[in-house]
Amino acid sequence: MPLFAIPFPIIDPVMLRLGPLAIHWYGVAYVVGITFGWWYARRLVSNALLWGGRPSPIKVADIDDFLMWAVIGIIAGGRLGYVLFYDLPVYLEDPFKIAMLWTGGMSFHGGLAGTIVAMILFARSRGFSIFSLFDVIGASVGIGLMLGRCANFINQELWGKPTDLPWGVIFPNAGPEPRHPSQVYEAVLEGLI
Repeated sequence: MPLFAIPFPIIDPVMLRLGPLAIHWYGVAYVVGITFGWWYARRLVSNALLWGGRPSPIKVADIDDFLMWAVIGIIAGGRLGYVLFYDLPVYLEDPFKIAMLWTGGMSFHGGLAGTIVAMILFARSRGFSIFSLFDVIGASVGIGLMLGRCANFINQELWGKPTDLPWGVIFPNAGPEPRHPSQVYEAVLEGLI
């Protein structure tokens, strides 16, 4: 047992309750991350200096239109990724549970795959380079990924291996040993690589 460890601060995964409506930190992370990414992508395509002094092949209106495609790709891909990789037998037994997003269950890699499919289809439908759209969206997602990892910390998900380092965190649902707060590492380092 390490000499020092940080007990997990009890943070309610529900940020705000308004009668029967519960607003979760994770949902807020999605909304803020997607909104910031949309705003930043609009700025990127508006800056001719980023495109060699020429106008961007992608217009601001294209980014506005892509927003819905991205949301569908993130949610559908994230949910299907979770269903396929983490709990397939449960969903095969009751396929209607797939649509019950409020019960939790999203995967990063599924959301990424869904967004890639959305980007490919959208770029082809508009006639511009897929790679130009990949560049813009890839540069715009960092804040959303960071906020998602902060929400994972609040939800006590995706903790790391046991550690005896002084900043190890004792997560109530991860056993008695301190663990690396891998969600915090990812949140802090997101976008540096």
